[in-house]
Amino acid sequence: MISKNEGIIIFIKKIRDNDLYIRVLCSEDELLSGLVYGGNSSKKKLTYQLGYFIEYSLLKKNINIVPSFDASIIKPYISSIINDQFKSLSLLCIISLINSSIIEGQKLNSLYKSIKDIIEIISFKNNWISFFCEWLLTLLKIIGYQVDYKNKKEYKYFDKITHEFNNFNNNNSIIFPHLFLKHTLKSNLSDVTNIFNIFESIYTKNHLDNINYKMPINFINFKNKVINKLQEIK
Repeated sequence: MISKNEGIIIFIKKIRDNDLYIRVLCSEDELLSGLVYGGNSSKKKLTYQLGYFIEYSLLKKNINIVPSFDASIIKPYISSIINDQFKSLSLLCIISLINSSIIEGQKLNSLYKSIKDIIEIISFKNNWISFFCEWLLTLLKIIGYQVDYKNKKEYKYFDKITHEFNNFNNNNSIIFPHLFLKHTLKSNLSDVTNIFNIFESIYTKNHLDNINYKMPINFINFKNKVINKLQEIK
């Protein structure tokens, strides 16, 4: 009996006429890659789309052949995200961060669950930006760079150079939006900008410097979209 698992498609490339090469982050928090024969056909391409959650079997006839996927779509269905330009940008941002955070052969515990949870929130909630900001900090924790804000509630500031909490306001200080991350406040320009700045400073210094990458363009695009939108309603 062929075992099945679930995952999210995070990369797609058309190869050899109708065939696809895809990468999937599976529920066991590992990155898998393989072929989808006929994946670009009118029938199969409805299943193999970026950001879709799938139940799949990974078939491998022998060690010399690239494995192949056979899959079907499962919940959470992301049609509400795809049909919303703002939400679709958030999905592309999430996928781009996954791709820059994990490589094949690596396992990042709880990564898949965190992604599934935030995508479900984006799908069904109208006020989801604070949850997205919280997910950015969750991602940092998963890849090894925890911002322990839940145990630092007595500290007002976060130093963007040392990445430490304190109560001293200096040129490197950012007001840490503790209350905003409780999801009791409407999204506002200051709090959201501060979370993006904190995330980006830690991610680039500690993670991307190690692999000589820049922040993903889809992250930058989404960040700018959020900030511009909040500036309009300020």
